[in-house]
Amino acid sequence: QVQLVESGGGMVQAGGSLRLSCAASGSIFSINTIAWYRQAPGKQRESVATITYGGSTNYADSVKGRFTISRDNAKNTVDLQMTNLKPEDTAVYYCNAHSQMYGLDYWGQGTLVTVSS
Repeated sequence: QVQLVESGGGMVQAGGSLRLSCAASGSIFSINTIAWYRQAPGKQRESVATITYGGSTNYADSVKGRFTISRDNAKNTVDLQMTNLKPEDTAVYYCNAHSQMYGLDYWGQGTLVTVSS
């Protein structure tokens, strides 16, 4: 089992910045990729950014150049630095960990980000 705890959400004005953090515990050795997803009201959950154990990253087109995902393998944390936030970034942000070994996905409880115009 893997437990994920997100932190860092909140309310910010458009153009502002927030940093989200995901702390992982449990069977960390089985995790290959950690990702941040988000779900806005009335919309499907979407992938925002992913990072592999080796540090390879991938971003949704809507956040490229504004969001940066990073991980600290020693601390078992993955951060999402969000800059130049827009109202359309408003959503609940979830941390996801994928275990290729077990074929499982783990989710955190989510953290709300609200961007006002």
